[in-house]
Formats: sequence, C-alpha cells, structure tokens
Amino acid sequence: MKKMKKSKRAITTLSVSMLSAMLLLSACGGSGGGAASEAQSPDGKVTLNFITQSSPLAPADPNEKLINKRLEEKTNVHINWKNYTSDVFAEKRNLAVASGDLPDAIFDAGYGDYDLLKLAKDGAIIPLEDLIDQYMPNLQKVLKEAPEYKSMITAPDGHIYSFPWIEELGSGKQRIQAVDNLPWINVEWLNKLGLKMPTTTEELKKVLIAFKTQDPNGNGKADEIPLSFINKPGGEDLTFLFAAFGLGENWDHTVVTNDGKVVFTAADDGYKEAVKFIHELVKEGLVDVEAYQQDWNTYLAKGKDHKYGMYFTWDKANITGMNDAYGVLPPVAGPNGERNVTRTNGIGLDRGRMVITSSNKNLESTAKWVDQLYEPLQSIQNNWGTYGDETQQNIFEFDEAKGMLKHLPLEGAAPVELRQKTSIAGPLAILDSYYGKYTTKPEDAAWRMELLDRVMVPHMKADNVYPSVFFSIDELDRLSTIETDLFAYVLRMRTEWYQNGKIEQEWSAYLKELDRLGLQEWLQIKQAGYDRNTQ
Repeated sequence: MKKMKKSKRAITTLSVSMLSAMLLLSACGGSGGGAASEAQSPDGKVTLNFITQSSPLAPADPNEKLINKRLEEKTNVHINWKNYTSDVFAEKRNLAVASGDLPDAIFDAGYGDYDLLKLAKDGAIIPLEDLIDQYMPNLQKVLKEAPEYKSMITAPDGHIYSFPWIEELGSGKQRIQAVDNLPWINVEWLNKLGLKMPTTTEELKKVLIAFKTQDPNGNGKADEIPLSFINKPGGEDLTFLFAAFGLGENWDHTVVTNDGKVVFTAADDGYKEAVKFIHELVKEGLVDVEAYQQDWNTYLAKGKDHKYGMYFTWDKANITGMNDAYGVLPPVAGPNGERNVTRTNGIGLDRGRMVITSSNKNLESTAKWVDQLYEPLQSIQNNWGTYGDETQQNIFEFDEAKGMLKHLPLEGAAPVELRQKTSIAGPLAILDSYYGKYTTKPEDAAWRMELLDRVMVPHMKADNVYPSVFFSIDELDRLSTIETDLFAYVLRMRTEWYQNGKIEQEWSAYLKELDRLGLQEWLQIKQAGYDRNTQ
C-alpha cells in the first residue's frame, strides 16, 4: 500500500473550433442520455476505447491481465486499450485531448484538480453525478458509508468530473500514509562497529562518520555511502530529519499548527537550522554525491548492494529487501532535546483517476463498467492484484466460504513490483471497514502500520494535517502560477545551502524573495481553503 503522490501536468487548451466540432459529434452530458445510441457487436458486447498507462513491467496490452479478462466476462464490455508506459503517458494523453481524437474515457488518468476543471470548462470531459445516481450502486454505497468523500470529489461548481481512487488503512495519526519518507539505518554496520542506535542529531552525525571511516562492510575500501536520498519532494527525500528542529518539512511545504494556522515550512526558522545540519553532514563527506541528480533506478541499484549507511523510502523491502540488515531509525532529538515526527499531508485519495470524455456515446455501459470497479472484492484486486493466476505469482488466495481475499506471503518479492505486474489501478475504493470482512491486511502494510504505531506515532506533535481541498479554478490558477517559481526557488536554494552553506548570511534575502514570488498570497489562498474544509 502506497501513499499517493500528487503531480501537476499541463494540458493543451482545445481550440474553440475543435471543441465545437467535438461537441456536435459527441453524446455530451452527464445524464446517461447516450445510452440509447449504444452499439453492440454481433456477440452482444459493447466496445469502448480507453487511453491508460502502466508500468513497463506490465503487459503492453492490459487485456492480458487476468483482472481485465474477468471484468470483460462479467460486464460483457470489451475495452480497446491504447496503453502507454508511465514515463510518456502524460504527453500522449495531452496530445490526444489537444488533437480532439478523444477516447471514450481516460483510465488511470493522473489528472490534478486544475486539469479536471479546465477540461470540464473546455467541454472535453463530462459531469458524472447523474451517471452515478442512475447506474452506479457500488459507488453510491461507498459514498454513503464514507460521505466525506462525496464533498471531496465534488468541484466548487457542484459537479463531479472524475472517478476517484480511495484507499484507507487506519485513520488519523495511525493511518498508513501518516509518514512517507521513513529513515532506514544499516543495523549490521552499527553492530559491526559496536555502535548504539543514535538518539540525537549529534549522535547521528557521529554514527555516519563512523560508517565513512571505519570500513563497516569489511572490504578494505572506503566505498560506503553513509547517507543517501533523492533530492526532491517525496518518499526518498531526507526531510524526515527536519522535524528534529521544529515543525519539519512536507512534500508540499505545508504544515498546520495545532491552532489551525497554515505555515509555509521553507520559511520557518526550524527549516533553516535543519538545512544547516545537513550542510554539516555534507561538509564531512557523509552525503552521497549523486543524491542531487540520481533517479529511482540508480538509488535502487545501490540499495540492493547494501551500500547505504542510511537512506529514506516508504518501505525498505523496495530498496534493500525485507531482511534484518536495515531497521527504521526512531526520530532523533534536535539541539533543544525535542523529538517530533511531521505528519505527511494528504490521504489515500486521488480525485482524477478516470474521466469520461464528451465523445463517449456509450455512457450507460461505461458507467456500469466503472461501477464494477467499486465492488469491494473488485476494488481490492484492482489495487493489489488478483488470485488464481497460473502464469505468475499471486497476491491473493480466494476463500469462497468467507467471500474474502487473503493476502499470500510475498516470498521475497518487492510489493511495488508485484503490484505493477498484476493490478490495474484506476478508480477503486477500499474502506477501512473492508479489512477482516473482504480482505486481510497486506503483509507489508500490517508490518508498516505496527512500526509506525510503535516508533513514530508517539512523537507526532501535530493534531492537524492539510486536507484534500478542492480549490476553484481561479484559486488553482494562482496557486499553480506562484508554486512554479516559488517551489523551484526553494529547492534550488536548499540544494545550494546543503552543498555550500551560507544559509545564515542569505536567509533575510531569501525570505524577501519568497514574498516577491507570491508567498503571502499563497498562504492566504491555502488558509482560506483549510478554513472552508474544516468548518
């Protein structure tokens, strides 16, 4: 189970003439009015054309996945997939929309809120609330059991433009997404050198120096990498350590104080002290020189060779394997003696997982097909993978007597890779109530939740996280415009300070530049969104 990562993708605006032609040819609207024109093949199947994305590890034709084969048998709907690998999907998706050569739907769409509102405004996608009311009892059941999601997926104009991905496991500070970038430390090296688990930032620095200078891997070479990370927001960033100096850092540079004030983390004094500490580590030669440019594959390759003294990721199984070589580093105390764990913003919600385009003339069949994805047992398979596949490793076995999917042991397989090969992602809903009723907890998720509860939760000082606010298109336009320059500047300066120091001398000028780039307006919009969401 993984925390959803947010992304913004620019879209090319459709021309007025192109849109006019499209709308004349399409069965546009959210009322299911296209049902009467649905065409069936001689075998009685409705055929739909979808664009989607998948991992290079997955079959090039999604219809080869057992989940999709079963869906076709169950729904009598055949999908013609135009599938792209994830690295080029956004470009291909945007070209299709810009050209007017629209599929019936875009599956696993990866759209952000601005994309959804702009596409709706341009007439490229249709409202869905009437389709949900008429043809989608499974999704209706989800929204009745967890009504908060109804408001989360409803745009400020009152329409629903996309089918969401919802994944719950735990709640509040105990939710599985509460911390993203966990620190993993090489306990074999600690034991080899007779060192204790560090409990303060100064002790951590001494441990990393020992990793660099005392040959813990025993090969007679100074080839150990004391500390590595990927220098961009996400699960592999080292900003977990920032919480030792104050409020900490988040992927979106946002935290909320216990009195409800939205704070831009990268302008906080604690942030400055944290960056100074990282510079101390760099000055000692303790930080991977590739950290500032490396991609996932480079990071993974070194991790598999156990070259790291410490690194950061969601689950160590995906980098160094589910073994005893690495263990989680408990939060260390900063100079003031305080321990803190910053809670990661966001929940298991992705609003923009699937959209129906205005070219779709088979609205009823499309809605009914999508609704099957929200049936509990189907959602579980869409998310993790399936059972009874005789060609590859299975995620589940199916207990027919209990009507439950039971997770099988991973047997050393990396959970993320196994999911990429067998699951179909897309829209789904897994509520916390499903565990023990429709499925067991996945082995890796149960282990991670126990670890968080025991090691991290006791040190989470924040009562609030920034919620999943659906801003208006005007607000999103301003946020996006400001963030383009603001976030890039923050990352550039932070990287320079890591490497060269000088944050103390340059801090005042840096704060002035943040304001020039629109920080105060950004804070006003974010605070207003938070206040609306929590009223």
